[in-house]
Amino acid sequence: MPTIMTHTVVPISLWLALGKKTIPVKLLLVGIFFSILPDADVIAFKLGIPYEADLGHRGISHSILFAFSLSVFSCILLRWLQVKATVLVSFLFLSILSHGVLDAMTNGGLGVGFLIPCSSERYFFDYRPIRVSPIGIKNFLTARGIDVLKSEWKTVWVPLLTISVSVFLLRRISRLVRFNKNNANG
Repeated sequence: MPTIMTHTVVPISLWLALGKKTIPVKLLLVGIFFSILPDADVIAFKLGIPYEADLGHRGISHSILFAFSLSVFSCILLRWLQVKATVLVSFLFLSILSHGVLDAMTNGGLGVGFLIPCSSERYFFDYRPIRVSPIGIKNFLTARGIDVLKSEWKTVWVPLLTISVSVFLLRRISRLVRFNKNNANG
């Protein structure tokens, strides 16, 4: 699995690209929480649930159905955010689903149960540049942990932040062009 910090880059990148008018800061915080939520399934280890079980690590909590269901359910609970339902559901769905996508890009583990409960098959992508993160802070504060951070920075953070900043700048330029055009005509 990627580090908990790297799972947050998807909602952060979407927020940077789309802006706080589309995704308010409070929704961003929920998206960040949702992006790391699937790893709460590590409790399965303590409960004696095998890794490869549907309820095990990278199982149902990493599935498309879980991401969709929780996003739709959250639409009811988060009405007070006063965000369009389509924006809320889409943003939260992408935030949760991105967790499994990033996990499927790692070089370790048993794969991701994207299709649970319909299929117990676990999946990895052919492109797997992210080094799997050690579990636990003691194991993370090693040379291996630094290697993981380097691989995540290079393959996840830099590309996503580059895209999101580019979209942000294009939005700004477009707004400036419209403003100048309206002032020239008015």
